[in-house]
Amino acid sequence: MAAKTPQTPEAPKEPKEPGSPGGESVRVDSWIWSVRLVKTRSAGASACRGGHVKVNGTSAKPAYALRVGDEVRLRQPGQRERVVVVKRLLRKRVGAPVAVEAYVDNSPPPPPREVVAPVGIRDRGTGRPTKRDRRELERLRGVFGQGPGEETGPEQH
Repeated sequence: MAAKTPQTPEAPKEPKEPGSPGGESVRVDSWIWSVRLVKTRSAGASACRGGHVKVNGTSAKPAYALRVGDEVRLRQPGQRERVVVVKRLLRKRVGAPVAVEAYVDNSPPPPPREVVAPVGIRDRGTGRPTKRDRRELERLRGVFGQGPGEETGPEQH
């Protein structure tokens, strides 16, 4: 019978610091979900498949290995484009204050909202606007429709 060699207990491996030369990485769909850029991980994966997520300028598939220092561009319909640089890798969803610390937001500022006075709001129960009321509303809105007999440009005879 062979003699068993005594095994020396290995030192516990210390978790590597994100960004260390060890090359730690996280899936991009999981990361954009964990830092709260998208509501669900499946929404993050579908954004990747749809070409709305770019990492360092190239389109990324959902399983792309994201590393510290990568630039992530996320374009969502109806919202502005988000440009973030990865500071810390997260695998699980965290609270908003912790999530903000995991990236540097380089997104362009949102476009200014147009300040428009509410025009054309009528009191309830006043009925259908008269022709005079309608023309005043069009004048206020800046809608100057050309009538059927009116010329649109300089006369050419």
